[in-house]
Formats: sequence, C-alpha cells, structure tokens
Amino acid sequence: MNIHKQVTTTALLLMLFATIGAALVGFIYDHTYETIKQNERQALLDQLNNIVPASDYDNALLEDSFELAPDVLLGTTEPITAYRAKKQEKTIAVIFPAIAPNGYNGSINLLVGVYRDGTVAGVRVIRHRETPGLGDAIETSRSDWITHFTGKSLGRPPGKQWKVKRDGGEFDQFTGATITPRAVVKSVHSVLLYFEANKKILLQDEVVDKGAKVAKDEKDVDTKDSHEEQKDTGSSSDTDESGSSKP
Repeated sequence: MNIHKQVTTTALLLMLFATIGAALVGFIYDHTYETIKQNERQALLDQLNNIVPASDYDNALLEDSFELAPDVLLGTTEPITAYRAKKQEKTIAVIFPAIAPNGYNGSINLLVGVYRDGTVAGVRVIRHRETPGLGDAIETSRSDWITHFTGKSLGRPPGKQWKVKRDGGEFDQFTGATITPRAVVKSVHSVLLYFEANKKILLQDEVVDKGAKVAKDEKDVDTKDSHEEQKDTGSSSDTDESGSSKP
C-alpha cells in the first residue's frame, strides 16, 4: 500500500514538474519571440545596408519587398524575396538573393545589389561551405575580393571577361582555389543579365504586392548566351602547382 502511494505521489510530482516546465518554456517563448524576430530583421537590414548604404535611400527597405519566381539566372528553385531601395519614391536599386550552385563544397548564397543604371551596388556572401583558408576568401572578414564587383556592369568588363583570370577573364582567383571565385563571378554576371531582362518591371516605382512575381515572358533580352556560358566554364578542372585538385 505504501509502495503504491509512493509511486502515485512520484508520478503526480513528475506531472506537476512537466506542466510547470512546459508553462515556463511557453512563457519564455512568448516573451522573447518578438525580440528574436526584431533581431533577425535588424541583422538582415544590416546586410542590405552593406550593399546599398542607408544614406542612399529613404524608404523602409524591409517593407518594400516583393517576390520573384524561381529563375535559372538567379540560381533559385523556389520563390525568393527581393528588396527595392528608393529615393524620393524612385527606385534606385534592387537587392536580389541569388545562389551560385557550383561552389567547391556546394551552393553559395549571395545578396547582389544592382543600381538603376545596371551597375553592381555590392555583393555579399550570406551562406557557404567553402574550404577554410581557401574558398572562404569570399567573406569580407577574410579578404576584400567580393568588394571588387562594386561598380561593374554587363559592359564593364565586356561579357567574355566575366570570368576568373585563369579562364581568360578579368577577376582574380584565389591561390589554390579557382572553383569558388569562378562560381561567384558567374552568379553575379547572371544576376546582371536577369536585371537587364526584367528591369522594366523591377524598376517600376509603384509598391508591388509581396505576392507579385516577375514573369519570365517579360524578359526583353536573350539570355541564351548566359545559359550556355554556365555549362561552358563549369567543366574546367582545377589544380594547384602540385597537381592536386583545389576549389
């Protein structure tokens, strides 16, 4: 009888502690959720401001967002959210999430800003798995390589020069690492092609509903060359001076 009573008491105590624990978790979640979301939004805004400085625009950048349908030039397979920077209600730049699918260790996620005139406002890497000490030089904390895209455009350099130097282009590769910068260069060039193809829609100054999508049939330039280029340089092999494969 005593054993039965002891088991019952223990079970009730465990249930009580579980209920109190669940209530505490719920309470903490409810009181920290908004703070977490605000911190995430601020972190995103800081990333966007690294591409288009806050002094360049006067709209609420995070609010002036819109959805883009998946597109091979952006490297996306799902809808993404892009952002318009405006000054006095005129769009001055668009910031795109983009994916370079052919990094050495997988996809490289980028943010690419393009000014109204088609020049690159800035590029930042937001996620990657490239080799530490080699491919990670795409991070601004490791080198200034990624900043060299600023001011570039489809004509500067000419299309055939939008490659790393090893492939006959203008952009530096890294010592012992070519695949990583090659993938990023190709992705940024593809974003510029996408912008050129869709700029009539992207630069409209009316507020676009978040569910609106840039339709592929609105493209006004032929992107065939870009698609062929993405096949063309991706098969190049990479070796360092010792002959071993490198990114």
